[in-house]
Amino acid sequence: MYVKQISVFVENKFGHLEEIIGLLGKNGIDISALSLADTTDFGILRMIVSDTEKALTVLKEAGTIVKVTEVIAIAVKDAAGGLAKALHCLKEAGISIEYLYAFIGKSDLGALVVLRTETPEEAIKTLRENNIMVLMAEQAYRL
Repeated sequence: MYVKQISVFVENKFGHLEEIIGLLGKNGIDISALSLADTTDFGILRMIVSDTEKALTVLKEAGTIVKVTEVIAIAVKDAAGGLAKALHCLKEAGISIEYLYAFIGKSDLGALVVLRTETPEEAIKTLRENNIMVLMAEQAYRL
């Protein structure tokens, strides 16, 4: 039901992002989804990876600040208004979204979106009640 997301604090320094991504690749860790938000001094790289525990170990050993967060992955109709339906039902239930990002999957489930809320259990219940597909963790890691 929940998907484990890795958040990495990335110093805004030339080549640092490539070092992190390269480190994962060298260790056989596949990235299913990612998002990078930046500020003046650092960025937050959020990723869904094929092996969360291994990624944590590799990144920590490299001296990177990293944490794991549980998020929700959903599949919505890949057409105009597909995401709007999911967002509308969450709004109607009074559920606020902290952040979200979309990713491309190797499936025919539709458009895939990762989101985080303060009330994930309520969000999952609401989404399912509104016929929005909530992905199992294994589905998100393989996509």
